Amino acid sequence: MGFGFGILLVLLLWSVALSSVSSSTNISCPMDLGYVQRIPWDSSGCQKYQKNTTDDATKNHCCQTILSLFGIGLAQHLKATSLFQLSDLPTSYSCLVDFQSKLNSLSLPSDLASLCFGSPERFVITPQVCAGIQSKQDWLDKLGPSTLLDSACRPDLTDLTSCDACVAAGFKVQSQLISIDRNTSHSTDCFYFAILYAAGIVNDFGPESTGATSCIFGLSIVSPASKSKSKSRSGLVFALTGAGVAFVFMSCLLGLYIWWDRRRKKNKAAENLCLEFQLEEQNSTPRLRPNTGSIWFKLEELKRATDNFSQKNLIGRGGFGIVYKGTLSDGTSVAVKRIIESDFQGDKEFCNEVEIISNLKHRNLLPLRGCCVTDKEDEEGENQRFFVYDYMPNGNLDDHLFPPPRGSSSGMIRQLLSWPQRKSIILDVAKGLVYLHYGVKPAIYHRDIKATNILLDADMKARVADFGLARQSREGQSHLTTRVAGTHGYLAPEYALYGQLTEKSDVYSFGVVVLEIMCRRKALDFSSSSSPQAVLITDWAWTLVKSGRIEEVLDESLLREENSNSSNPRGIMERFLLVGILCAHVMVALRPTILNALKMLEGDIEVPPIRDRPLPLGHPSLYSCEGNTFTISPALSGHPQLNTKDMLR
Repeated sequence: MGFGFGILLVLLLWSVALSSVSSSTNISCPMDLGYVQRIPWDSSGCQKYQKNTTDDATKNHCCQTILSLFGIGLAQHLKATSLFQLSDLPTSYSCLVDFQSKLNSLSLPSDLASLCFGSPERFVITPQVCAGIQSKQDWLDKLGPSTLLDSACRPDLTDLTSCDACVAAGFKVQSQLISIDRNTSHSTDCFYFAILYAAGIVNDFGPESTGATSCIFGLSIVSPASKSKSKSRSGLVFALTGAGVAFVFMSCLLGLYIWWDRRRKKNKAAENLCLEFQLEEQNSTPRLRPNTGSIWFKLEELKRATDNFSQKNLIGRGGFGIVYKGTLSDGTSVAVKRIIESDFQGDKEFCNEVEIISNLKHRNLLPLRGCCVTDKEDEEGENQRFFVYDYMPNGNLDDHLFPPPRGSSSGMIRQLLSWPQRKSIILDVAKGLVYLHYGVKPAIYHRDIKATNILLDADMKARVADFGLARQSREGQSHLTTRVAGTHGYLAPEYALYGQLTEKSDVYSFGVVVLEIMCRRKALDFSSSSSPQAVLITDWAWTLVKSGRIEEVLDESLLREENSNSSNPRGIMERFLLVGILCAHVMVALRPTILNALKMLEGDIEVPPIRDRPLPLGHPSLYSCEGNTFTISPALSGHPQLNTKDMLR
């Protein structure tokens, strides 16, 4: 009922605006809106949007996209006229009518502009928003001739690092404007103005450039190749028909080559294995690999140790392997991981990775005791591979944070962790990651930091484990990959969505683990009855902390355990919590390095204030907190329909 009344009110405002300009039919829009048809923006989210839709996600996504699209025109207008908005109501109405006509040409609903924008008055210039800024000169008078935007947003923003710096600069300039305005209710307008200034005045490539549209305005850009597929389909049919005979002939040659290549590979299979493995096969005892501490085991020895990989010795299962407890002939307890799936493309690469991992020596990393490669193929036709580790008697962190209910048959009942234990575990994990990022050259990115990969020894000291996904950095540069590996809920957004892998990707995962430890809440919570979507712990904790409800975030058992005789325990707990939230910030630039995070945890440096999360142009809020109900970012909850590239900087 309320939504229907709102629609009627919007249409009434538009009719008033129409009557006000009926006598000014010669007024034309000063903006060139032809870019709506030139830019390959993704309009699929608005194709079926109607005024009576009940899907808030569809409505918000479409209106956000439309407002960002209109923002490009406003940025061009700012560049041409030095005015942040339009001069009067008739001009605004004229531009929105023109804008809607461009949307109509793309077969979009004919009332999108009125449904999403409301009254045309919102785009009319006024001194009542954002520090009284109306023109470029006002901007210069308030902020001076140079701001962080002027340096950070100038280059090509298709580069992820440059985009990261630009959006971070936008939030800093927004803070400056709010402090000048002294009215926090204008914060959204100030952020819009920062966006328009960055795209229209600063960026060397202009508002229509791919970098500006995708980074500053957060629009999803459709690849030109995908748009041309339909046009080229008929030509492809003729091409395939003409190439039919040649294809048959080449298929015969290809079949002969494949037969010969398989025969050659089978005859030389031993050459694909490491030299140490070949030597090991000639002896009855394991051999040390030169220059490392790794032992190359025979498969028969691992079978004896695990009772032929018996189910009773099964202690863990993950996406990349199955782990069994075993006992070697000398009585040593070990954990044997059988690799099921990995990034290793061949035995040679596997051996290189083993050499890297074997050289990692740190008290907070689980050492690789040995490995095994056999030429006996598994069900998938691949050589069987195994890692052998020291056995950790206290299991993994997840077992202690989320123990099974009493009476459960799922395994040993674990005691809840005390505050000193939790503090020690967090510091241990941070120190292990500091070693990976700074203690070896080139640095190692773990890529799969999570509670089940943090093992606890007999003294409850944490060991970071499972380096099956680890990757060496390339001289400190970010690494782009088309194969994202890791665990949902712990993956950094820029890595999960765009394949951008940096040291900050591990920092994000570390932040999630810290929050799990401090809140005793899973990274992805499916238990909420008020929402069919999983709730990310990062969203939940950030929302409560920003609303001043930090005690609701901390695990109740920690608050009960608080000892008044200890030195400021509540303050230390809150500091650890804030570091976790900061490390798991969606913007890469606002996350600390793992080295600085460790210094914050140890109290050597202060924890900076938790910054707001970026909101794309026109989106009023991606987060709400009413009682125990939380609305989380669709991009971070696994729903890709909302483009939030600007949130990942």
